Amino acid sequence: MGLSTAAPLWGAPGLLLTIALHLALYLRPAQAWAPVHRDYCVLGAGPAGLQMAYFLQRAGRDYMVFERAPVPGSFFTRYPRHRKLISINKRYTGKTNAEFNLRHDWNSLLSHDPRLLFRHYSDAYYPDANDMVRYLSDFAERLGLHVLYNTTIAHVTVNKDRGAWNGHYFILTDHRGQAYQCSVLLVATGLSVPNQVDFPGSEYVDGYESVSVDPKDFEGQNVLILGRGNSAFETAENIFSVTNFIHMLSRSRVRLSWATHYVGDLRAINNGLLDTYQLKSLDGLLESDLTDLAIVKDHKGKFHITLKLFMEEFFNQSSDAIPLPQDNNDNFAMRVAYDRVIRCLGWKFDFSIFSKSLRLSSGSELSEKYPLVRASYESKGSRGLFILGTASHSVDYRKSAGGFIHGFRYTVRAVHRLLEQRHHGVAWPSTEHPITHLASAIIRRINEASGLYQMFSVLADVVLLKENATTFEYLEEFPMQMLAQLETITGKRARHGLFVINMEYGRNYSGPDKDVFFSDRSVGHMEDAWLSNFLHPVIYYYRHLPTEQEVRFRPAGWPLPRPSALHHVVEDFLTDWTAPVGHILPLRRFLENCLDTDLRSFYAESCFLFALTHQKLPPFCQQGYLRTQGLVGTESLRQHGVDSGLLWDSATMGQHQGASDQRPGDHGPGGHPLAPGPPVSPFNSNKEEL
Repeated sequence: MGLSTAAPLWGAPGLLLTIALHLALYLRPAQAWAPVHRDYCVLGAGPAGLQMAYFLQRAGRDYMVFERAPVPGSFFTRYPRHRKLISINKRYTGKTNAEFNLRHDWNSLLSHDPRLLFRHYSDAYYPDANDMVRYLSDFAERLGLHVLYNTTIAHVTVNKDRGAWNGHYFILTDHRGQAYQCSVLLVATGLSVPNQVDFPGSEYVDGYESVSVDPKDFEGQNVLILGRGNSAFETAENIFSVTNFIHMLSRSRVRLSWATHYVGDLRAINNGLLDTYQLKSLDGLLESDLTDLAIVKDHKGKFHITLKLFMEEFFNQSSDAIPLPQDNNDNFAMRVAYDRVIRCLGWKFDFSIFSKSLRLSSGSELSEKYPLVRASYESKGSRGLFILGTASHSVDYRKSAGGFIHGFRYTVRAVHRLLEQRHHGVAWPSTEHPITHLASAIIRRINEASGLYQMFSVLADVVLLKENATTFEYLEEFPMQMLAQLETITGKRARHGLFVINMEYGRNYSGPDKDVFFSDRSVGHMEDAWLSNFLHPVIYYYRHLPTEQEVRFRPAGWPLPRPSALHHVVEDFLTDWTAPVGHILPLRRFLENCLDTDLRSFYAESCFLFALTHQKLPPFCQQGYLRTQGLVGTESLRQHGVDSGLLWDSATMGQHQGASDQRPGDHGPGGHPLAPGPPVSPFNSNKEEL
């Protein structure tokens, strides 16, 4: 009976059932977890990840953004803890130029949609972080960006393959076990791991990421804050009106952003504690290496600061038996007991999901905070792996704005342009112009370009001269430190010389110990332009493209190797470099000296006189001839022709028109044939003639 019951399993229907079960149990999971290929994988849907997604989508590339949260910009759903951003939202500048206005809009991402400007999301100069979350959600949704939400990438490794773009694929595995194979990996995960200092008693410390933001929880308390950045001062700003006092401890002195010109240093919006310290209202700032200290908790729950060596010496003793510095020095600054100790030491990159084979960190202090990247934002350890956004800030740490939206929106665009040339043969965008337009092209860019202005000394415009310097090609926002590789990165040729246009502060004007308000800080005369302190344009001229060795071993403090010629455009209080005498004339003379030519625009009459008196015509006159425009007729030029006997006097010609059937122009005075006169094609306006 048992045999008859089991028999159908081995008959035709039973065999089919067995095969179906086998396929369901084994083959389907194998197909489900097979790697999904994408040309470009972007980790993180924060501002940098969405910015790269926008450029990839506009270029029609195969890409996917992986985001662990259900919404983009998840960092801003929690941070800053007190919800006020320190990135400015300047809605009014008095200008209508959209590019210029981005200089003072530190929150918008780049797009073709004018609705996606942050000014439409907040009226506040320092916006609320919730407005940023809303903005990023709209940015992703309206542009239809490909974002895979609720997907946590748990591991990233590399798989060598000769057929891959870079000789290997990046293999990403998510929390469900699904694998993704990527030709290029773009990491935009930001800095998400709180910095911590391991010292005895550190377990008693509240972290910035979890401490209460309700001032009532600190009423009447003595508070010690570890750290001296914006998060530390932001925390102090929230509670200093209700505490007994706040002491702030860090290993280095406070760095004020208005002195260092680095937006990541302490901003004025958060520095109220400096007033209460310097005006002696109980609060104070102290400097010490945190690793030398220890925290002791007494039987009342109060916290005392002591030295680490005391803790080591009395390791097995009760807290009350551990010596305190005030036992030997009754003037010890931190001899009071504290009710709360708060850690506000900033953030670092999360290396935990990346295989060591990717070699993202070298173990140095800076590489523990940021991944190791080149000036092109490509990993030093793995070709095809790029770091974007805040995590790429090691390239310009404490120098420029690459760690912030108003800076990295441009570095992300530079990375995309590099990828377009490397993998798709699309050359770096450029425009070509006659050499006579060179000065005006530079003047336009230094007066409106936001990328140059925000990423000073990191991104620069490059002018490539063509043969005989009759035309030039203009490239925008190229990574300066990659200048030696310009031809490879851009797909352009630099064989006839080049100009590099950069924005710079004065060499000795920035620093935590600098007095940036000294009386003679401004420079107003063009002959002293090289002494300019405030941000101003600097133009480098090279007869040949610098080599990698020249870039690497450039003079200390120089953003580029020593050029063949150098020009500073004098600083301007209004950052408006359009003064004809103070700005434009010196620039034009510099360019003319480098090119050994005259870049001015001339009336046609002047070109005619140049042709009679000079062997080499200015480019303006040459180009007019090459365009077969001839010389433009003016009354003065016509009179030259009459006086020289080459043209009839129109008045005389009119008098003799009816008396003779000879057509004017057939013969000149004395019966000689007339030289053909230049075609008369007057311009439509004085501007055209200029």
